[in-house]
Amino acid sequence: MASLQASLPSISAIWSSFPDSSSINSASIVTLTSSPANDRRIRRRLRCKAMVQQAVQGAPAAYAKEMERLSAKESLLLAFKDAGGFEALVAGKTTNMQQIDVNERITGLERLNPTPRPTTSPFLEGRWNFEWFGSGSPGFFVARFIFERFPPTLANLSNMDVVIKDGKANITANFKLLNSIESKFSLSTKLLVEGPLRLKEEYIEGILESPTVIEETIPEQLKGAFNQAVTTVQQLPAPIRDAISGGLRIPLSGTFQRLFMISYLDEEILIIRDASGIPEVLTRLDPPSSPIEEPITEYES
Repeated sequence: MASLQASLPSISAIWSSFPDSSSINSASIVTLTSSPANDRRIRRRLRCKAMVQQAVQGAPAAYAKEMERLSAKESLLLAFKDAGGFEALVAGKTTNMQQIDVNERITGLERLNPTPRPTTSPFLEGRWNFEWFGSGSPGFFVARFIFERFPPTLANLSNMDVVIKDGKANITANFKLLNSIESKFSLSTKLLVEGPLRLKEEYIEGILESPTVIEETIPEQLKGAFNQAVTTVQQLPAPIRDAISGGLRIPLSGTFQRLFMISYLDEEILIIRDASGIPEVLTRLDPPSSPIEEPITEYES
């Protein structure tokens, strides 16, 4: 007891050399009470604190990125509208300024692509509407096929869509002649997955369907010729008449193919680029598939 009492003045003198206890920081306490066990506990606390801070900071960052993506989508759709839409595109009426504006917004959206493996994503399948396409796309092929056979003053390409299902694509272009005769041109292709972003497309067949005439819209000066044409078709032999009603089929197997990559895909917008880098933009027409887990696919080389 005498030894303990003798040591108390020394301890008191040491303690008095430190600042007031209210000003002692945690680092000082850690130094005074440092031990292997305490060090481990402190390191665990610091790691947990860092993880919590990262989670708290990550949530606003993810929200901000999603808001940026949605804003970029709206900006791109507005750019299509400002450029005159599909009709101006197929008629060649878009200006250089409008084209560069659309391409700038396409690039801005592509860098926010939320789908890492779009070629095997369930979002890829469905019915899509062409909003923008370039000179190397099937859309351009269809438009060229129509306008090479019918003068632009007579033919009007109203819209074009594609159905993607089970590794196949069917592109359909709807057009009118003289604003009275409706017809369709369909192009079927086969899609081969060659990587998480890359597909190969092989053209199979083109079909020019028999036209449907809207009698109410036929000009008076053409009704006589129309009635005569209808009578002539009805008098044809049955095999020829059936062939005409079935449309004109154009075999394309082994003639055309192309490589392209999917640079953006979500539940509403699909962006692809061909080998020359020209973009095509499509918007979904039907509800998307459920976002199930993407299958792991062995890609063809």
